[in-house]
Amino acid sequence: MRNGRFSFEQFSIGWNLVRWTVLVVPVAVITGLLVAFFLWALEEVTRLRWDHLWLVWLLPVAGVGIYFLYKVWGKNTEAGNNLIIEEIHKPGLGVPLRMAPLVLVSTLVTHLFGGSAGREGTAVQMGGSLASWLGRGFGLSVEDRRVLLLSGMAAGFGAVFGTPVTGAIFALEVLAIGRVRYDALLPCLIAAILADKVCLACGILHTQYSIQFKGPVEPFVSWVPFDVVLLGNVVAAGIAFGLVSLMFAELTHFIKSKSNQLITRPWLVPVVGALLVIMISYCIGSFDYLGLGVTNPEGGVSIVSAFRADGSNTMSWFFKLLLTAITLGMGFKGGEVTPLFFIGATLGNTWAMLTGAPVDLFAALGFVAVFAGATNTPLACTMMGVELFGAEYVLYFAVACFTAYYFSGHSGIYSSQRIAVNKFHEEKLLE
Repeated sequence: MRNGRFSFEQFSIGWNLVRWTVLVVPVAVITGLLVAFFLWALEEVTRLRWDHLWLVWLLPVAGVGIYFLYKVWGKNTEAGNNLIIEEIHKPGLGVPLRMAPLVLVSTLVTHLFGGSAGREGTAVQMGGSLASWLGRGFGLSVEDRRVLLLSGMAAGFGAVFGTPVTGAIFALEVLAIGRVRYDALLPCLIAAILADKVCLACGILHTQYSIQFKGPVEPFVSWVPFDVVLLGNVVAAGIAFGLVSLMFAELTHFIKSKSNQLITRPWLVPVVGALLVIMISYCIGSFDYLGLGVTNPEGGVSIVSAFRADGSNTMSWFFKLLLTAITLGMGFKGGEVTPLFFIGATLGNTWAMLTGAPVDLFAALGFVAVFAGATNTPLACTMMGVELFGAEYVLYFAVACFTAYYFSGHSGIYSSQRIAVNKFHEEKLLE
């Protein structure tokens, strides 16, 4: 009751919920189907590469093919996730529908021939380009198209990792450092949940992770209800995770900038990148750092193996960081997030082995915290830890992710991400 009269705003809220559900359903369903196909195809090309390792020698040819594919048909889609983020900040001509097939094909080619890349970029771009196309078809206003575009991002992210709540928060948090857009909260959540369910209904199974560590029987200090020493170690590890996030983002941007300056023929950039990836792999004597790296049929280093004491080596995180920065900085397609999971999990493994901490817990902390630092999305990454590993570790996830977020500075893997609030001075920079 307001000023003696009943407020009917709940009716408006209810109608808005129904309206956005109707608008979001086609985006979520089609995105879920596309992601399901993509994940199935990605598994097939990865298996094919492991069965025929000689395919890595064709990575330079694949790079040239991807370059001309985007040169002829790509136009502005080359910017990838940054194009979607920029379109939300400053609406223009929209995100072209051709982005979806282009990124799908180029990502599969990258993985087939051994590029070190991820998958979230493909899923987000497919969801975003589809949402933009449908928004224009529905005749929506500029602001409504923004919301639908955010929903497409959330649908792609939630479906590709099986983390719908994380997908919704990620889409709202990634646009600007220090600000979350709540105006698209319900559409993003609906889209992410529905896309994930559609993907699962297609028979897609996501990798299952678990942490066996349950904590000490008694706390280090009797009157403190948690392990002070362990929490201090988590803070220290979070600093390391943030610095490695910064290293990855800056190295990727540096390689992209310098390679375009030093190599005068653009089609040669991916050729040189491919040769570097092959050469470094042979120098370190391992192909474990190519492709996604979630599992390894040869029993080598992978994300899954990093949760075991003997599942990584001291430099695994750096090898993956270097090869991914070269792959993505020199023209190949995919995403950064799964490689960041690999980098974080293996770095967490190394940290735990050096400090005597629980290996599986610190692999999980690195998994989400390096991602948090590189994308400046600590809330989403804390929730990802809960969705993937369980709510009982939420305190450690939050501490690691927020620490990494601060120590990664204002750098990040998305150049279109804006700074809304300065991390260090709490100074509001963006209206």
